[in-house]
Amino acid sequence: MYSNGIGAYRKTAVTTADPGRLILMCYEGAILQLKIAKTKYREKDYEGKGKAVTKTMAIIDELTCALDFEKGGEIARNLEAIYNYITRRVLLADVTRDLGGIDEVIGILNDLLSAWKEIVEGQSQMLTPAPVQVGEKRVMGPVAHYLGA
Repeated sequence: MYSNGIGAYRKTAVTTADPGRLILMCYEGAILQLKIAKTKYREKDYEGKGKAVTKTMAIIDELTCALDFEKGGEIARNLEAIYNYITRRVLLADVTRDLGGIDEVIGILNDLLSAWKEIVEGQSQMLTPAPVQVGEKRVMGPVAHYLGA
């Protein structure tokens, strides 16, 4: 019963998230799955490791499919190249049992996550207008405009 509530919460979080937050969730999910894969490998739980790697690959595939080459231009092409490298690197690391390769990909994903966090936070700051003092009251953005502030 408890796990059903968590699943519903996660589904709602995903379906109601803005695109920037979805990207962050994908990076966080891929990093988590790679960490799980490493743990499962060390525990010799190869089925669990395989599931975690498969989930990682599905997340990276979703990120790749979401790229908009018309709007994104060179940035989208660069991200596609990074995602393709991540895919190849994870598969090679899995086949050769190279945990260092998994760590490399986790590092790349952490770098991307940090960069996207800055972008998403910057957008939310741009969308959240600074309060304006009008008489004794502080009002936000468009309201301030209508009050002549």
